[in-house]
Order: sequence, then structure tokens, then C-alpha cells
Amino acid sequence: MYRIGVDLGGTKTAAALIDRENRILCKKTCKTEPAKGNDFISSSISGLVIALLEENGISAADIELLGIASPGAIDVEHGIVERACNLDMEHYPLADRLKELIGIDNIKVENDANAAALGEAVAGASKGSECSVMITLGTGVGGGFVIDGKVFSGFNYTGGEFGHMVIEYNGRQCNCGRKGCWEAYSSATALISDTKKAMEAHPDSLLHKVAEKEGVNGKTAFAAARMGDKAAQAVVDDYIGHLACGIVNIINMLQPSILCIGGGISNEGDGLIVPLKKRVEEEIFTQSSGPSTEIRIAKLGNDAGLIGAANL
Repeated sequence: MYRIGVDLGGTKTAAALIDRENRILCKKTCKTEPAKGNDFISSSISGLVIALLEENGISAADIELLGIASPGAIDVEHGIVERACNLDMEHYPLADRLKELIGIDNIKVENDANAAALGEAVAGASKGSECSVMITLGTGVGGGFVIDGKVFSGFNYTGGEFGHMVIEYNGRQCNCGRKGCWEAYSSATALISDTKKAMEAHPDSLLHKVAEKEGVNGKTAFAAARMGDKAAQAVVDDYIGHLACGIVNIINMLQPSILCIGGGISNEGDGLIVPLKKRVEEEIFTQSSGPSTEIRIAKLGNDAGLIGAANL
């Protein structure tokens, strides 16, 4: 028996055939094209799944689970995408539609950040932990909380929105409508914005030299800081300070044994994790009372959602 995990994104959809040891045996991708409608997206997913079955000489009867990691608010019990803005989906019965198209009965749908957290918990940086959190630093700040191998997301399946806890009252405007959200300070989007402001304020900064190669992105400030640029270092220090604030809040509330960090900014490795750990250790409630949460870099990259979906 096999499982199939699908990672449904705003621009790209990936599907993978996965065995019971969480090894990816085969992967297919396609453009998502949400402008063509919800049923087109379902047809695209079914096309990927059918291609996986045919290429590997197996049938729908050999698949014990088809799991979908989708953006947005998900009714997990009924497999309905309640609202996914970047897919233009509202109250869409994704699981039922795929059952009709593919013929697999056991289909689960989960929020993509939750699925990624589950993937890291069963096969990545948090493997072996009874209680873990994953934070994803990308366009926004996503997250998921896993207890005993299951995603915990509250009675209405929308828990774990760590990016929308306020860390600065009446602070920066967030896309969710609130002000001062963690996401407004610790996402890659926020880091890029802060980097551009520093470049405007410091025309002689090495930030400009770094940006000449590939534009301003989440790596720019870290790269210039490694070159000794003071303006860039100030951006990095401020970013890590806000990131640590949110992580300390999560640790104090949930006390996971492992908290792993994914997303593009996590690729900074020690340049991110070493000063971050220092800040967190100085502020957590348990700093002098025995074992504390271990902070790690996520291991699975873009496969976290696929593997997590296949384990729903």
C-alpha cells in the first residue's frame, strides 16, 4: 500500500507517491492556475495523481490515503476549503470532488502549514518528538503544532496562526487587519521591506552592492552583514529580535520539545540560528528550570507539505 501527498500552492501544485517509510518514490508538478476556477484545480490534481498511478503501475485501490495540503482555512472533518484567498476558493468541497475524479475514498485536506509541521514531525527535524512546533518564514509567517503525531488546530481547525499574534501593540499594519502582528516583522516580506528602508537611509551601505547581483531579497541583509556592513547588521539584529520575541511567546505558551524553522530564511543556517537561540535563551520563562525547547532548522524543505499530507 502507498500514500499520495499533494501540496497545493498558489502558483504550483506538486504530488508525490510515498511509501510507509515516508520515502518519496515519484513526484509530479504542474501550474495551479487559480484563474481557471476551482474545478480546474481539482482536475489538475487528479491529473497528477493519475499520472503517478500509471507511471508506477498501480491503481487507486493501492492507495490507502490521498492527503492534500492547501492554503487557507480548512474544514478538516469534511475536506472543504472554507477560504483560500490566493486560490480564489470559498466553501469548496475539494475532497468530495477528488473522490469523484479519482476513485480514492480516503482523502484528507489540511492547511499547508499544518501539513508541513506534521511532515517535519514524522520524518524531519522534529521526528521522535511528542510535541513539536514548526514555523515557516516566507511571504507570511506560517506555523503548525503537532502533539503525538497529530495536528492540533483547535475546535474549528484554524488554530496555529502564530503569525497573527501581536508582538507590538498598535504596531505595523498586517494584511489580516490587525496591527503589530508577528508576521509584519518576521516574514521574508518584512525583512525585504526593512532592507530597502536601510538602503534608502544608507546610500553607501554594502547592501547596494549585494542587491546588484539578484535584487533585494531575504538573503540581502544577511549577506551584507557577513561582509561587515553595519547598516545590514542592524537590519539582521532587529529582524532576529522580533523573530525571537514571537518564538519565546510560543515556547512560553506551549512548551514544545522541538521548535523547527523552515522557509527561505532558514537557509541562513548558523547566521540565523546561533544569535536567535541566544536571544531566546535569555528570555524564555524556563531559562533556569531544567530542560528547554530545542530550536532546529527544518530538514524537509519543499517536501514537508507532501510528506505531511501523506500522513494526515
